[in-house]
Amino acid sequence: MGAYITNNFFKQTILTFAGLPLLIWAMGNAPERTLLKEALSLITILSFFQMIGQFFWARTNKSAVADLKMSKVIKYHKIMGYTFVIILLFHPVFLFVPRFLEAGIDPADAFITTITTFTSQGVVLGIIAWSLLIILGITSFVRKKLPMEYKTWRVFHGILAILFVSVAAWHAIDLGRHSSFPMSLLIISTGVCGILLLMKAYTFKSIKKTEEV
Repeated sequence: MGAYITNNFFKQTILTFAGLPLLIWAMGNAPERTLLKEALSLITILSFFQMIGQFFWARTNKSAVADLKMSKVIKYHKIMGYTFVIILLFHPVFLFVPRFLEAGIDPADAFITTITTFTSQGVVLGIIAWSLLIILGITSFVRKKLPMEYKTWRVFHGILAILFVSVAAWHAIDLGRHSSFPMSLLIISTGVCGILLLMKAYTFKSIKKTEEV
């Protein structure tokens, strides 16, 4: 772990995917809510940005992890990935947990009403993103049992990640409480850069393989 802490790129990613979202959140002018609601929102925001950060903190970004052992890179990519996938899977629950402490609509009824409101673009995008996240997590966990080679799975995994981040970003910008212009801009810029980085790595490999043939 010491190698990661002293790695300059690690410090830069921490600043970008944790520091900047925190700063934008702190400077936002959204109406104040309870501490529990804000804490759950912040956990979700940071988890999503860390998922975007996985594009950068992977072995496809060789220039950034060149001085690290590849086995360690994969290990921490998995640990961080599984951690934030689990947190984000609970995002729909986080929205309604505070209602148990408030008077009004029953939390279960509110949850069912929300996820069945298909007239809302943001809700539909959220359901799609959540479904993609489940597939992303499960296919990663049972990778060795899937009927595909590792290289094929990596491409499949990358495509799923791109789809998830794209749809989830759209959902967050469309429906997110803290999706101010600066936050939306950060989501779009980091998401696009991460996707382009992954696509560049896969495209370069494809071109190199073609040239060798």
